[in-house]
Amino acid sequence: MAKSLSKIWLGGLKRLLAIQSEHAHKTTKRTTTRPARPASSKPSTKVRPLKSAALRTPAKRETPHAAARESRVRPRAAAWASGAWTRSFHSAPAAPGRLVNHLQYGLYVPSGHALESMPLVVMLHGCTQSIDEFAQGTRMNVLADRYGFAVVYPEQSKHAHSHRCWHWYDAGENAGGAEARAVASLVDSLIVQHGFDSERVYVAGISAGAGLTALLALRYPERFAAVALHSGPAFGEARSGITAMDVMRRGARRDPVELADEVADVTNYPGMPAIILHGDADHVVAAVNADQLATQFLRLNRMVDPKGARKAGELREERKGGVTIRDYFRSGRRVVRVCRVQGLAHAWAGGDDAVPFHSSKGPDASAMVWEFFKHQRRVGAGVVESTADEASAQAR
Repeated sequence: MAKSLSKIWLGGLKRLLAIQSEHAHKTTKRTTTRPARPASSKPSTKVRPLKSAALRTPAKRETPHAAARESRVRPRAAAWASGAWTRSFHSAPAAPGRLVNHLQYGLYVPSGHALESMPLVVMLHGCTQSIDEFAQGTRMNVLADRYGFAVVYPEQSKHAHSHRCWHWYDAGENAGGAEARAVASLVDSLIVQHGFDSERVYVAGISAGAGLTALLALRYPERFAAVALHSGPAFGEARSGITAMDVMRRGARRDPVELADEVADVTNYPGMPAIILHGDADHVVAAVNADQLATQFLRLNRMVDPKGARKAGELREERKGGVTIRDYFRSGRRVVRVCRVQGLAHAWAGGDDAVPFHSSKGPDASAMVWEFFKHQRRVGAGVVESTADEASAQAR
């Protein structure tokens, strides 16, 4: 059995790295067929607050032999975002085995909006990604300019994991538990420092970042008003890197409801609205994980009983253009949304396909995530409420 799981682990890692290699090969091939464009210089990680045009999200690295390829997706974050991008680090609470626990992050604040009571979106990257790539690929900063919310991108250290994977499967205090606590601590610090709205803090992630998003939802539900999980694994079953790869490849082998009940006190859990997005052609994290995550969040929101039977709410399903959307409503409020995209691999839907793990295929995931988030607010006693806009939209 151990030998079999080891093969799964190695096979999954090879597939993940192969995606990057294939993308790099295609990018290099395409650049030979089009005129070279000047590449921007690499920003210094030591620079503190940058201003306006100088920080139109992360600049591309200069390479001696390859010209920067222009994205086929519009608008591109690096060219269109106009707010302030700051790279810094947060001194997170000490973790076992770490005398110093610094969490690197990038913060994007749009211009032309009041900082006080501004919503905050936490974006958690996947394995082998940097926050520069994640910001550019998702184009979330462009939406931040349009709708007036701040975006923070915590970055996993290569010292913690050589491929920058979050330890979502290990809730121990020297692994995923410490990483979740560091992100929660960063959120608290930014709220105090900038005056962001503590009732409108949201977290989204892809792949391993989605796994850490689920851990944050379980550990710190009072901090977040809603979560988004893109191409993420079901939670509760994996306990090691090898079993994590098994879940990613096949989904959880045990009942998702049973797993949710094991890791959370569902009776007293304050609830967590969730939007789940996944591609049907994902060969890194099997699409069955999306259905299992939906069941688990329905359980966390007490919309299904311990046997998985729906006991509250209404299901509405829509299929259009290769996209299937399932919405679960309770008292007229959308609580869980599942979006399955036909033909989408392990990538952020509707993103900048010049960046690995982002694809122009499918709906704009960033726009869908914010549309879901903006209607959610966590108020006193950890209760999540919908805004008046959501109630009005459902009434129509």
